[in-house]
Amino acid sequence: MINENITSIVAKIRELEKQLEEELNARQQALSYQLRGHHVRFARAVRRLHRRQKISLLRYLREARPAHILTAPVIYSLVVPFALLDLMVVIYQHTCFRVYGIPRVRRADYVIIDRHQLAYLNAIEKLNCVYCGYGNGVIAFVREVAARTEQYWCPIKHASRVLEPHSRFSHFMDYGDPEAWRKELDKIRHRFDDLAQDPPQD
Repeated sequence: MINENITSIVAKIRELEKQLEEELNARQQALSYQLRGHHVRFARAVRRLHRRQKISLLRYLREARPAHILTAPVIYSLVVPFALLDLMVVIYQHTCFRVYGIPRVRRADYVIIDRHQLAYLNAIEKLNCVYCGYGNGVIAFVREVAARTEQYWCPIKHASRVLEPHSRFSHFMDYGDPEAWRKELDKIRHRFDDLAQDPPQD
């Protein structure tokens, strides 16, 4: 059985996340922009101010540290494994999750690319932001797919402390409880009620 104290803590975390969302919305208004889907609209005067803050490409390259330039190809070489992982996990969840009855993860909730819309970034800075948004978004997306997979196949907490456990970990059974494993496994495998309010799946 899931510990009631853990359930209570999870509920408090969700309440704090709601408060954080409200605070971010207030900050959004203070910075004079509106968000429509993933498209950002700044007030015209703010966009003019942003353009004046942009550093030219020549100055950016001239002031860049040589180590940054030399390591850039190593950083960007990861785009191939990121893209391959992205593709394979999309295929995996659209195939296996349908069979297992697991709600599919909306990739668009995790892979968010919008910082290139900022007028105070030059072309290289925008490219860097697109790459970082994609790479970190793919990792977050894959983590959620893996978390839901783990809930289906092995929903047991670890004996050792987990640093930053994934979103499904609180639903897992306690470590070393064989009775719960035999009696609760099938229920926990399909316990995704908290995702019922998610938008329609991709």
